[in-house]
Amino acid sequence: MKAFVLEQGELKVKEMDEPTAGPHDVVVALRAAGLNRRDLYIPDRLGSDKDALILGSDGAGVIESVGEAVTRVRVGDEVIINPSLRWYENSDAPPKGFDILGMPDHGTFAEKIALSEEQVEKKPSYLSWEEAGVFALAALTGYRALFTQGEIKAGETVFIPGAGSGVATYLIAFAKNVGAKVIVTSRSEEKRNKAKELGADIALDTNSDWKKELANETIDLVIDSVGAATFNRSLEVLKKGGRIVIFGATTDDSIDFNLRAFFYGQYKLLGSTMGSRQELQAALKHMENYQMHPVVDQSFALNEAQAAFDTLKESKQFGKIALRI
Repeated sequence: MKAFVLEQGELKVKEMDEPTAGPHDVVVALRAAGLNRRDLYIPDRLGSDKDALILGSDGAGVIESVGEAVTRVRVGDEVIINPSLRWYENSDAPPKGFDILGMPDHGTFAEKIALSEEQVEKKPSYLSWEEAGVFALAALTGYRALFTQGEIKAGETVFIPGAGSGVATYLIAFAKNVGAKVIVTSRSEEKRNKAKELGADIALDTNSDWKKELANETIDLVIDSVGAATFNRSLEVLKKGGRIVIFGATTDDSIDFNLRAFFYGQYKLLGSTMGSRQELQAALKHMENYQMHPVVDQSFALNEAQAAFDTLKESKQFGKIALRI
């Protein structure tokens, strides 16, 4: 089968052996897959001396075969891949054994994938393959950050630095669905306009004076994935006693901030990453209830995967980048 792999430090499309299903496994014939920023970091993390690894965490397709002990799905079912491995019930933190699909296990940038029956969910029928293929990782990450950790409520205001990522598009839509006010930032005027089309109430230039622009707003919750470049600026606009949820650090992992100002402000700082199967199922239910459509910026054929990676590196997309398989 054709797959996009990292082999000996090189990204390339090559032929790989077709997977087979163990007793509790299914083989999914993939129709689409989604790129995530973690895919960009894997070459540096994995090194240049490893055998071929199929990249990719997100995907959707049709069950082609099942192991003899499989009971959750049947051949012919249309499914979404859950990339959050072995985290089934909601909990304060991922359980022992948790990992993310696409490293060290083979991922979704291939014509087929074999994985546990516990890692697939029914595809909503109204979604296209590309929409379904980009759903799980970003939507699950956003759902846990906003609802489980952030505990957003109707009438509250959430501030989201960075408006163009896949997770940000879900955060905007999820928050608006439940009656929250949404404020985002972006350096790109085009992305700010698209965020407002998606439902954002206010879209600020990242380089503007946030404190001045938001002087008349009460920010109850900040959800940040940028890290060092925005953390302290976000704290400055968060109300006293407000919550800040961090699920990424695209600029820098380490920050300096004033502890005294933090504890006098009675702020609540929460970490978040991915989520459980229970939360993914809740996110799917939420999406179907509101007939949401994932935002797909561009799609590429599997043999154009390198071009898709290059596009993601440029960070010019609004929403998700899909691979057609």
